Amino acid sequence: MIRKEWKIPFERPVVPAELLAGGCTPLLAAVLALRGVKTRAEMETMLRGGEELLEDPMLLTDMSLAVERVHRAVEKGEKTAVYGDYDVDGITSTCLLTDYLRSKGLECIPYIPDRSEEGYGLNDAAVAALREQGVELIITVDCGITAREEALYAASLGMDMIITDHHECGSGPLPEAVAVVDCKRPDERYPNHSLAGVGVALKLVCACEGCGSEMIERYCDLAAIGTIADVMPLVGENRYLVRRGLEKIRRDPRPGIAAMLRESSVDGKKLTASVVGFTLAPRLNAAGRLDCPSVAARLLMTDDPAEATALAVELCDLNRRRQSIETSIWDEANAMLAAAAPDAPIVLASDKWHQGVIGIAASRLAEQYSLPAIMVCLNGEVGKGSCRSYGGFNLFDALSACSEHLIGFGGHALAAGLNIRSDKLDDFRAALAQYYRENKPAPTAEVQPDLLVCDPALLDIDNVRSLDQLEPFGNANPRPVMCFCGVPLESAGDVGGGKHLRIRVRLGRESFEGIFFSHTERELDIHSGDIVDIAFTPQINEFRGHVSVQLLVSAIRPHDGGALCERILNGEREVLWAAAARCPERNDFVRVWHMAEQDGFRVPEDTEKILALTPPGMAEETFCLCLAVLCEAGLLASAAGGVRGAAKTRYDGKADLDGTGIMRQLRSNRGDRHG
Repeated sequence: MIRKEWKIPFERPVVPAELLAGGCTPLLAAVLALRGVKTRAEMETMLRGGEELLEDPMLLTDMSLAVERVHRAVEKGEKTAVYGDYDVDGITSTCLLTDYLRSKGLECIPYIPDRSEEGYGLNDAAVAALREQGVELIITVDCGITAREEALYAASLGMDMIITDHHECGSGPLPEAVAVVDCKRPDERYPNHSLAGVGVALKLVCACEGCGSEMIERYCDLAAIGTIADVMPLVGENRYLVRRGLEKIRRDPRPGIAAMLRESSVDGKKLTASVVGFTLAPRLNAAGRLDCPSVAARLLMTDDPAEATALAVELCDLNRRRQSIETSIWDEANAMLAAAAPDAPIVLASDKWHQGVIGIAASRLAEQYSLPAIMVCLNGEVGKGSCRSYGGFNLFDALSACSEHLIGFGGHALAAGLNIRSDKLDDFRAALAQYYRENKPAPTAEVQPDLLVCDPALLDIDNVRSLDQLEPFGNANPRPVMCFCGVPLESAGDVGGGKHLRIRVRLGRESFEGIFFSHTERELDIHSGDIVDIAFTPQINEFRGHVSVQLLVSAIRPHDGGALCERILNGEREVLWAAAARCPERNDFVRVWHMAEQDGFRVPEDTEKILALTPPGMAEETFCLCLAVLCEAGLLASAAGGVRGAAKTRYDGKADLDGTGIMRQLRSNRGDRHG
């Protein structure tokens, strides 16, 4: 059985009246409040914010210098190169800026390096090759912020360079270029430090043109795809650009995107950020991973529908090949770790792996072992590695601390790349393990629902459908995850050839069907009739004209009431809302009181020992509530004044259990749901 730590929010959710008055459903209002949106004005900005969310591109440091140099290149007709990256963000950035410069009459060469042969970022050989083609100006996109030596080399050849990037700048000086435009510059005053590389490229185009609206309409689709694929926060102007871009693709996709949608069997009219992230982006990424980034670039820039179809077919074939290679690498990596479970960052290396695919395998390893993972592709004495974090561990800081063992590195806190000599692998692995032990992030629960649902009415069709207003979902604006706690599992069975699990659970008087992909009944060790906790995202399911709410399950376990019991025993009244379904009845009090009347009875101090006393057939939460009510009524008491350590007291007269504050609150809460 798969075991994960859960953290269930037992407090009653806040439903701001101002949001309800503004037209929100109770469910949408509760989710917005959890995300800090509590006024009608904040709601309007979040759900329907427009161009007012866009920041002035001229606020970006060095932007005026970059604009002046681009204008000079246009005036003089200088041959220009756009130097990008081989991932989706880099490809979309390259296409966007190349298309713009060509529209201004420039001869513009898009250059995306070969992942295996050249690696990430600028290199002297590529710079020299561009100079031989007559290039006078290089503009980088999604790369270049650490290319100090390459910038000097370009200058020595008589070329100017404009750097546009969004990666961390590192500790050294910035490259000596005409302009260095990076939203993460240490001296940056631009409000949004989380632009994608394509977002920075779009800002340059808007600044050069002096008409942001026209350029945004022209390129918002590319900006949306790159921003989603690079997992940038979908808030503020990023959210607006992505929403605008998705609308453009649904309305009028460029030929290459339309062809890719067809070949991927995606209904373009129903396109979401999730579809881009999990369906379109992997196909575009496959081109760069397998050293064919020009296929993706040509697809996005072509105006020929026939060529677009051929390129889309090629991309899908490349993606299938990528999946096959990934599976092979994944199996080999797991075999390397079979001897003993790792307890420090995973660092694996092989000369058999494909450089373009190891990053995906590293992500899967990080998730499986709950540890940062680094996979290194060796080529003789040198290796190139892909790094993925886990649990909030800052990879960029870790690589900085261990840099003496590396040739070089770059990236973000959550994902990075490195170059290393093969004879330094053991030293690097040991240094990284030591750094991890000294800077290990505090453990966090793997299952953290946003909202505990106790009232089935909260999941009616109108409430669930209203969550669509939160689209686009993504980083910093994820799909809300909800949970049921202690509900009967009416049925459970494998579907899809035994690969997936279909369940049916009951909350109050309502039943809900759910699907848990890539999990089975046997693996989870759950069975019909069990009482379970379930984490899920609600969604609308339409089948043959029937509309219903379906639960997209993300975690399920046999019910564990320990966390709620702990808080009941601690006297936390705010969690009584979550405990209302376990409200004791008269017979429950009778059973517990008979236990308390036994000679020598005393409530243990330890929660687990208390729960071990729960009478057969009684819910643990009900037992703890009985003890708390008996204490409030004066029938049990402890020296410290709480439930722990309490024993029977002398009491004259008849205790009014129903009159206690706990029982009044429990029954009031229960009435809210079932009245």
